[in-house]
Amino acid sequence: MAQTRSGSKLLWDVISYAVLVLLALVCVFPIIWTFLTSIKVEEDIVTREMVYFPTRFTFDWYVRLWSQSGYPVLVMNSLMVTSLTVLICLLTGTIASYAFSRFHFPGRTQLMLGYLVVRMFPAVLMIIPLFIVMRQVGLLDSTHGLAIAYTSFLLPLFVWMLKGFFDAAPKELESAARIDGSTRLGAMFRIVIPIARNGLVATCVFVAIAAWNEYLFALMLTTSQGSRTWPVGLQLMVGEFQLPWGMLAAGGMISILPVIVLFAIVQRVMVAGITAGAVKG
Repeated sequence: MAQTRSGSKLLWDVISYAVLVLLALVCVFPIIWTFLTSIKVEEDIVTREMVYFPTRFTFDWYVRLWSQSGYPVLVMNSLMVTSLTVLICLLTGTIASYAFSRFHFPGRTQLMLGYLVVRMFPAVLMIIPLFIVMRQVGLLDSTHGLAIAYTSFLLPLFVWMLKGFFDAAPKELESAARIDGSTRLGAMFRIVIPIARNGLVATCVFVAIAAWNEYLFALMLTTSQGSRTWPVGLQLMVGEFQLPWGMLAAGGMISILPVIVLFAIVQRVMVAGITAGAVKG
C-alpha cells in the first residue's frame, strides 16, 4: 500500500512538473521567436520556407532601429509617461486608499463600486471626452497630458488594489501611534505604509506595466514624434507595401527590457506583495 501511494505521488509530481514546463515554454516561446527574428537577415525572415534558426546572425536591425529612426525618442517618451503616471497614482491613490480603508463616510461603498464600474466599461468610451477636454486645456499631444489620461483609468485600479493591502495592516499599531501623539498622516507614513510596502510596490508595478504597454490612448491623443510612445511608433513603422519584420522584432525586444529589469529589481518584494493577502492568519 505504501509503495502504491509513493508511486502515485511520484507520477503526480512528474505530471505536475511536465505541465509547468509546458506552460513555461508556451509563455517564453514568443519572446524567443521575437529575439531569433531580430537577429536574422532579411532573406531568413521573408522566405517561402520557414527558417527557425538564423543561418547568419546580424544585429543590423538594432543598429538601424536605434540610429535611423526616432525610436530612442519614443522609448524616452514612454519612460517619462510611465513615470509620471506612477507618480500621480502614488501621490493621490495612496491617500485615497488609506481613506477608503480607515474611514467610514456616506457614499464610501458606492464610490468603491463606482471604481469597479469604471473598470467594466471599455477605455475607448473615454477617448472622445478626454480628447475634447485636453484640447481645451492645452494638454493634447504632450507627455504630461498623456500621463493624466492614463491616470484616469489606472487610478481606480491602483486605489482598489492598495486598499486591500491597507486593510490587512493591523490597526492596533496605528492606534498606538495615535495615542503617542502621532497625527493621522504621520501614523500612515510611519506605520501603515512600511507594513504594506510590498503591496504598494506590487501595485505600482502593475500600473507601470499597464502604462508602458498602453496603445489606444497614445495613438488618439498624440500626433507628433516628440510625444508618441513606443507602441504607437512601432505600429507606424508598418507601411502600405512594407512590413519591416526585423525592425519590429528588434523594437519589441528593446521594449521589454525595462519590464524585465523592473521585475528583476522588485521580484521578491512584488511576489511578497501579491501573496500577502492570499493566506490569512
